[in-house]
Amino acid sequence: MQVSVRDNNVDQALRALKKKMQREGIFREMKLRRNYEKPSERRVREEAEATRRHRKLMRKRLEREGY
Repeated sequence: MQVSVRDNNVDQALRALKKKMQREGIFREMKLRRNYEKPSERRVREEAEATRRHRKLMRKRLEREGY
């Protein structure tokens, strides 16, 4: 991942880097890897995340289409 520093403005470049890392999910990945997660716990977590994403999508679709 690369961010260019323009006009010696390191703060702006750092903000851009953090935003890119957030979008890529790097912070979330680091948080998850801090402690070992059993494969069964990982499976349960991923299924719960998928369910949440699906519900959110359905809620947005319902809002947009007005059913």
